[in-house]
Amino acid sequence: MNQHTPSAQRLDIVVPVFNEAVVLHRFHHDLAAVCDELDVDTRFIYVDDGSTDATLGVLSELSQRDPRICIVELTRNFGHQAALSAGLSVASADFVITMDGDGQHPPTLIPTLLHHVRNDADVVLTLRRQTQASSVSKRATSTWFYHLLSWISTTKLPPGTADFRALRQQVVQTLRDMPEYHRFIRGMVSWLGYRAVTIEYDAAPRIAGSSKYSLSKMLKLALDATFSFSLVPLQISACLGVLFLIFAFLEAAYVLSFWLRGQQQVLTPGWASLMFMLLILGGSLMIMLSIVGAYVGYTLQEVKGRPVFVIRAIQHADDP
Repeated sequence: MNQHTPSAQRLDIVVPVFNEAVVLHRFHHDLAAVCDELDVDTRFIYVDDGSTDATLGVLSELSQRDPRICIVELTRNFGHQAALSAGLSVASADFVITMDGDGQHPPTLIPTLLHHVRNDADVVLTLRRQTQASSVSKRATSTWFYHLLSWISTTKLPPGTADFRALRQQVVQTLRDMPEYHRFIRGMVSWLGYRAVTIEYDAAPRIAGSSKYSLSKMLKLALDATFSFSLVPLQISACLGVLFLIFAFLEAAYVLSFWLRGQQQVLTPGWASLMFMLLILGGSLMIMLSIVGAYVGYTLQEVKGRPVFVIRAIQHADDP
């Protein structure tokens, strides 16, 4: 175990966990084995995101064995991005690494991340290779989402971008100063524009259990990313409005031409064409209003100024 020296550089590893009691012993064993070989003072910041199983008890047990463990307990489940933000709010080391606690982010990559963030980068990003271990649907939707986000915004994120990264303290402080309520940290880090290095990795299978990222949570993350980093949906709405206005003028000109030629008897009123136009126009209006409403809703939540997370307690091994 690396010993604390006043002049040594420090490393904080932030790990958000939610109902991961069955994996924590194995995960921390593998993580600590790698960090024991590092020449930095290491602290493990586990963020319990309102777990309902024995996660907090397991973390407390581990902290009695390893004094490097710091436990950040949130009052409820705020979500993965909020838990990451909570961990970053506590991290104070020279370098900070964020990773998931399910074993899919390989701890063996930490020395490489640390090397780059020490020498030639402010940010070291990781890119998960699209392997056959992932389902076809997950690979397809992930690739589609990142391509879409890169197209509609100035924030470029290649498919496979993960929350496994290394940051200098300056970058961490800048992230803390960004007040967004709806947080997409992958995009925020990219938006900052610090010098970055990207490393590819193969994700290992989960140690145990199942993914906590349900379809609804992935959809929410996608919406947060889209509405936080792009105004293109509003521009598309405006273009649709102009397009249907042009259709309306063309329809009016078409009908007027029959009157000018004295052929108004040809114009037989038809419910089919009328209902078709009403449905198309009504559906388009609903889509546009929904997009505008989403931006208004996001703005309302930002204006409220509520905290992204609430910390119940921060526990260290030597706390009473």
